[in-house]
Order: sequence, then structure tokens, then C-alpha cells
Amino acid sequence: MFGFNKTTKKFLDLRNKVAVITGAAKGMGRTHALTLAQAGAKIVVTDIDISGCEAVTVEIKKEKGEAIAIKCDISQKNDVDNVVKQTLQKFGKIDILVNNAGIFPFKPFLEMQESEFEKVIDVNLKGYFLMTQACVKEMQKNQLDAKGFRGTIINIASVAAIIGFGGLSHYCASKGGVIAMSKALALELAPLGIRINNIDPGSIDTPGTHTTNIDPKLRELMMAKIPMKRNGKDQEISNAVLFLASDESSYMTGSVMIVDGGWTAG
Repeated sequence: MFGFNKTTKKFLDLRNKVAVITGAAKGMGRTHALTLAQAGAKIVVTDIDISGCEAVTVEIKKEKGEAIAIKCDISQKNDVDNVVKQTLQKFGKIDILVNNAGIFPFKPFLEMQESEFEKVIDVNLKGYFLMTQACVKEMQKNQLDAKGFRGTIINIASVAAIIGFGGLSHYCASKGGVIAMSKALALELAPLGIRINNIDPGSIDTPGTHTTNIDPKLRELMMAKIPMKRNGKDQEISNAVLFLASDESSYMTGSVMIVDGGWTAG
């Protein structure tokens, strides 16, 4: 049952918090939305797939949670501004932003068109910039909470910010940019009472990983490098999101949490 559970969520209480989650129509984003709702947060479900967003809000409302669905292409400033506007109209504030939306179309570097490179950067990096800036402008108006914060931002980056992937030079560049931007923003936002942290997922079993045109041999190679010998689950990333959204991570900003089954340990 959604809503705050004093037994299982004793230290991870998000009641009275409003969370905006991008790319939340399916996969990890959907699980992030459900997980934060379970901790008591009011959820703004955004994605280019509005029907998927609405389905997620139905799941949340069935369990007595609060949620709204808003269509949004995070690479478009008008869409981003509309998310903020509708969120304020419905809930009056923004406390948490989870930048989760992203694309990863495989394409060999020498075959990659400029437009293909730009599209990945627009969604995966510029989109994070636009959404973060728009939400921070509202977060800074919030009253300081008991821990001295006005808001928190969680960026879903990738182990691709650390290691290379053939056929994903644009994606690796975008995720590396997210990490670098977040570290710079941590310095600027801390005086405003706003934290920003990153999660680097490894190979996670999501709908996107099944539909992408990744070479089966590359899949085998990836698995061979993971000490745990399995893909991660959506919930294992969402657990990290919940921690970073909660007061239990109150001394963390500008950090990178790696959740990859040991992939980057070697």
C-alpha cells in the first residue's frame, strides 16, 4: 500500500514533499515514481509518453497516493516550463527533482550524423540543465526544512560516464557532462540550501535495454565484466534514489553513487 509506512520507511519519510520525475512512464522512472510515492511524496510523472504517465498515476492513486501526469520533452524549454507551472498549480511547490529521462541509440562513431549526436546531447545533458534550472528557481523559494535544505536533485547518470562503450560515444559524452555539471552545481546550490547528487547505474534490466539495437556479443562481454554476473533491477536503483531524496543523505552533495554490481571495481 502506498503512503507512508512507519515500519518499512521509518527513516525515509517523504511526506509533504513534492517530487518531479522525468522519463517516468516506464522502466526505472516508473519505479522511482512508485518508490517515492510509497515514502509519502506527491509525484509529478513526466515523459513524452503521456499515456504511460497516466498509467503510472493510476497505480499510485489506487494505493492512496497523490500524483499528476504531464507530457514533457525535457529538451524543449516550453515543455519544461509547463511542467513547473502545472506542478505549482497542483501542489504549490517542488522539493525533489529526479532527472531520469534519457536515450541511448547505438551508432558507430564514423557513421554517426551530427544530428544524431545533437539529439542525444539535447535530451541527456541539455534536458537535465533545463529541468534543473527551472526547478531550482522554485526550490529556492521553499522554507528551510529541519536539516536546513530547500530541495534536492538526483541525476540518473551512468557508468558510461566512467568507462567507454563502443557505439555510444554521444551517450558517454552526455553522461560525463551530467556528472561534471552536477559537481559545479553542487558548489553553487549548497548556499541556497539545495543538494544535487548522481547515481551511476550499471547494466539494468529495463524495457529500453531490450529494445535497443545492442550487439548480442557486446551484451555477453558486458555480463562477463560484472562480478555479480547479472543485470541490476529497477528497484535497486530506485532504492538509491529514495536514499538521496531523503534526509538520511543530508551530508551528500556533488556525489556519485555507483550501483553496478561491481562492474567498475575492476
